[in-house]
Amino acid sequence: MHASTSMIDRQTWLLLILLSVLWGASFFFSGVALRELPPMTVALVRIVLGAALLFPLFKIRGGVLPSSLAGWMPFFVMGLLNNIIPFSLILAGQLRITSGLASVLNATTPLFSVLILASFGDERLIARRIVGVVIGLIGVVVLHGPGIVDSESQTTGMLLCLGGALSYGFSGLWGRRKFNNVPPLTSSTCQLIISSVVMAIIAAAVDRPWQLPMPGVAAWAALFGLAALSTALAYIVFFHILARSGATNVMLVTLLIPVTAILLGVMVLGEPLTAREVTGAAIIASALLVIDGRMLGWVRRSAGRA
Repeated sequence: MHASTSMIDRQTWLLLILLSVLWGASFFFSGVALRELPPMTVALVRIVLGAALLFPLFKIRGGVLPSSLAGWMPFFVMGLLNNIIPFSLILAGQLRITSGLASVLNATTPLFSVLILASFGDERLIARRIVGVVIGLIGVVVLHGPGIVDSESQTTGMLLCLGGALSYGFSGLWGRRKFNNVPPLTSSTCQLIISSVVMAIIAAAVDRPWQLPMPGVAAWAALFGLAALSTALAYIVFFHILARSGATNVMLVTLLIPVTAILLGVMVLGEPLTAREVTGAAIIASALLVIDGRMLGWVRRSAGRA
C-alpha cells in the first residue's frame, strides 16, 4: 500500500480525528464492559467479534487464509504482540486506574517503538528522538505522582498499561520485518483469527466465562462497540489513512486518542480529571511531536519564508 502524498489534507485530518474517536472510545467501552465482565473475557469477545466482522470483507476482497502452520506463524506472533498481550494487560490495568489515564499511558507506544527499533538496528536513534523519549519519560513520571497514583493498586495498573504499550512497540518491529508485502487487511484479519483461538484458551483457563452471569444490555452494547467500532471499523479507517497519507502521518492519531478517552471517561463514566493528568498528557504529546519532527520542520519553513 502506497501513500499518495506525504502531506495531510483536510480529509485526512478528518479521518485521523475519526480514528482517534474510534480508538479513544475503546477505553470507554472497556470501562463499561469491565463493570460486569473480567478482563480476559472482554478481550476474547473483542477479538472474536472483530475477526467475525472483518472476515466477510476479507473474503470479498479476495483474501486467502494461510494453508500451513508455517504460514500462520507470523500472524500468531503478531496476534500475541498486537492483540492478546496488550488487550489483556490494558484491560487488567483499567480495573485499577481510569480509562483516561490508561489512554494516556497507551500514547507512550511511539516512545517504546523508537527505542525498540533503534535497539534492533532498524532505525537510528537520532538526537531528536532521544530528546523525545526523555520528554515522554518525564510525562510518565509526572503521571506517577500523588495527584494520580496514591495506592499500590494504581501503580500496578499503570505498569500493566505501560506493558501493553511496550507490547505494541514490539508488534511494530515484527510487522515491519514480517509484513512489508502483506496486505494490511490480510494481516489484520489473520492475526485476529489466530488470536481468537489463543484468547479462547486463556479466557477459558482464567475466567471460565461459561460460569459467569449473563451481562446486561449496557455491557453487551459496550462489547459490540468495542469490536465493531474500535476494532473492525477502526482498522478500515486506519488502512484508508495509510493509503492516503502514509504510515508516518498515522502516528499523529496517538496525540488525539487520550483526548477522546478522557472526555468520555469524565462525561459518561464520571471519572475524575486532575491537573496532573492533564499535565502528563500534554508532556507526552509534546514528546510525540518532537519524535515526529514535522512541527520543527514547519517552524523552520515558516521562519525561512518570513
